[in-house]
Amino acid sequence: MNIEKNPTEVASAPPIPAAAEQVPLRAKVENLNFYYADGTQALKGVNMPILDRQITAMIGPSGCGKSTLLRCFNRMHDLYPGNRYEGRISLMPENQNLVGPEADPVLVRLRIGMVFQKPNPFPKSIYENVAAGLRVRGVKNKAMIDEAVEAALRRAAIWDEVKDRLHRSAYDMSGGQQQRLCIARALAPNPEILLLDEPTSALDPIATAKIEDLVQELGRETTIVIVTHNMQQAARISARTAFMYLGELIEFGATDQIFSTPSHPRTEQYITGRYG
Repeated sequence: MNIEKNPTEVASAPPIPAAAEQVPLRAKVENLNFYYADGTQALKGVNMPILDRQITAMIGPSGCGKSTLLRCFNRMHDLYPGNRYEGRISLMPENQNLVGPEADPVLVRLRIGMVFQKPNPFPKSIYENVAAGLRVRGVKNKAMIDEAVEAALRRAAIWDEVKDRLHRSAYDMSGGQQQRLCIARALAPNPEILLLDEPTSALDPIATAKIEDLVQELGRETTIVIVTHNMQQAARISARTAFMYLGELIEFGATDQIFSTPSHPRTEQYITGRYG
């Protein structure tokens, strides 16, 4: 099937649905463009709300800009010279532009936690993995760190499995446990948004189910944005879904609506498996 862009289609991102406007915002993406150092434009005028204490899923074919957009939120692209942002990602309620030159990327990453596709624990103990972000924040009080480490491990539903071996290497854990440890590490500094970049793609079905259950539980009190290639996963765990294609946000809405009655033909083609 020919899925090249039709010039008669709307080029700009869709407006925010009225239903979304009634939910408090934790952040909003405003006319965001992103360029790699070689000049390639990876994001094109993206506008999207991030709703407070809800799970937002981003779906779309490989190379559509999902992970690129996700990594803008915590300035991961700054690790490579020459990459460039235009537009805003406004963190609410103070309306701070996370991609503006005045924002310190290190502080942004403490406010916007991230978990990657493959578990990436530090070559340290379980305890020190979780404490890492607190130490970056300058927390030195051992009692405060102990309390925060336990709280994060409990929130990540792994405390009972590791409480008796906190000072053993994180590399001794299974893949699923390592991913939950990485979630605990991201949670320890109490981030305002938690980013998940295909967090179950490297895990077996049992570990995947545990992570999904955990994400749903965390979503009751934490704003989460998850990138996934698994449309069934998006349908199971998210409240809102964004469909991206060729660097553009094609459609955003309630997950049930996106999967049952999408308003854009390209969204329908993707979720019915006609391309992807």
